Amino acid sequence: MNARGMKRRLVAIVFADVANYSRMMGDNEMKTALAVKSRIALFSELAGRYSGEIVRSAGDGLFMLFESAVDAVAFSVEIQKQLQELNAGLEESEQVNFRIGINLGEILVDDNDLSGDSINIASRIEGFANPGRVCISGVVYDHISDKLSFGYEFLGAQEFKNIKNRVDVFQVHENPTSAAMTPGRRQDSERSKSFIGDPVKDQSIVVLPFSFRGGDNSDSWFADGLTEDITTSLSRFQEFFVIARGSAYMYSERSVSPKTAAKELGVRYAVDGSVRKAGSRIRITLQLLDAQRDRIIWGEQYNRDIEDLFDLQDEITQTIVSATAAKIEASERERLRQLPPSSLAAYGFVLQGQRHIFRYTQNEVREARGLYNAALDNDPKYARALSAKSRTFNLDWRYDWADHPDVALDDALGLARTAIDLDGIDARGYGELGFAHLYRKEHEPAINAYERALSLNPNDADLMSDMADALAHSGRSEEAIDLLHKAMRLNPFYPDQYIWHLGGAYFNLKRYEEAIHTILKMQNPTEGRRILAASYAHLGREAEARAEAEKVRAAHPNFSVKHWAAVQPDKYEADVAHFAEGLERAGL
Repeated sequence: MNARGMKRRLVAIVFADVANYSRMMGDNEMKTALAVKSRIALFSELAGRYSGEIVRSAGDGLFMLFESAVDAVAFSVEIQKQLQELNAGLEESEQVNFRIGINLGEILVDDNDLSGDSINIASRIEGFANPGRVCISGVVYDHISDKLSFGYEFLGAQEFKNIKNRVDVFQVHENPTSAAMTPGRRQDSERSKSFIGDPVKDQSIVVLPFSFRGGDNSDSWFADGLTEDITTSLSRFQEFFVIARGSAYMYSERSVSPKTAAKELGVRYAVDGSVRKAGSRIRITLQLLDAQRDRIIWGEQYNRDIEDLFDLQDEITQTIVSATAAKIEASERERLRQLPPSSLAAYGFVLQGQRHIFRYTQNEVREARGLYNAALDNDPKYARALSAKSRTFNLDWRYDWADHPDVALDDALGLARTAIDLDGIDARGYGELGFAHLYRKEHEPAINAYERALSLNPNDADLMSDMADALAHSGRSEEAIDLLHKAMRLNPFYPDQYIWHLGGAYFNLKRYEEAIHTILKMQNPTEGRRILAASYAHLGREAEARAEAEKVRAAHPNFSVKHWAAVQPDKYEADVAHFAEGLERAGL
């Protein structure tokens, strides 16, 4: 306490408010007020169980303090779960959805007055969160990530009004699996180095997320689709070094210039644009920036009918290629073109399905499959939809969601083969074929399929990660490690799956210390704890091995070494026995 009677207190700060509150009050003032009041009472009742208190509530918002960040996050996930149950059965317009933001830091206490920058940051994070979700600061994440079995999706370093420095923000996932393929926070030691001056990498490029401007946000997938397809088309050219879509999308909500984004990603060129839709017309504004010289070297505006989108995509991509003076042979230029679906509706269904499948929960994968089926109802020969649907059956098998696992793998394989028959130059089909072959323990066909996929799309970082996993399971872990390092460079905001695959490759080579060091970098370490437990055990560090084994059991109460060994797609029994021995020595 200082001379003025003020004191500092380290606390976890939680802000919560109701999304669309004004609209709901306008629709039915009394009903909304009563619904919100009952839910705030639920906040008050539950907070006491988690060492929390409501400092202030006003209308639709709450300001809360907790003694620990662990309790604050556990409380917030639980309250969102209970609120979701209350919304079940209600019309969407009547559902009461709260946004929750959490920060950890010191506050100033002066009698009953509380202040401090930590409070302001928590408030800004709450306003950034989506309805029904919990977002936390990087400080909170660093404090709780290894203490709670939730998943954490890195949403980037955000610039908030009146906050001096950028704030790392994470979205909490109750199910850690749903965050496994989300982008991860970059480590300072792994930041990209500039390519400027490299005669090959002078052609490095990032396609930044196109902004969408229009009255109906449900059409925003037009902008997402154009960004993704230009990125994919450019990555087919071996002359280009193309930053992966996942890393580029870390800049979708950040108010930084294209020049700054290019500099942070270590590339020379940045493509930036916007999409405006009005009725059946679409306007695309585009510019290409040379970040080294800080100048716009090309800009264009397109006004077209919406049905011309596919031709427009090809035209834009080829113009970018021309503007960067790439010497692309005619055969490579032919690869640029994909077989478009016969109707725009099919394309839209696939793009919307992609928003669900990478959340890796059973319900989300089912939702994605429904959208892919809708795409195929519009165009039964749409290869991209068939490839995407194949992945849903692979995931059913992998996570034991299928009633008949063997049938699920057969379906995945058949769909991938059909996609390839319909469009033999789309790498997605070969990638799914490799995945299905691997888990059928057909190792050579799996690697052949991945090699074909990467020959078609040589800068697809996710394909590289998948192929590296296949190599590691085939006794080729050294090659897997080299390929994963390349994937991490192409996708600097790489997801946990890359780290998991890398840790597994080190473990196979009995490089246990490197395996441990790698897995500890995972944003969501739950799925990597098996490797940690086995590595500690093989090093004779029994206490640490058993501690990790307990965490495996907490996340997977029915875990069985025998079952895990049976589903491992290793080519050599010695590799399976090596892993199983480590798990058993850890106490599993």
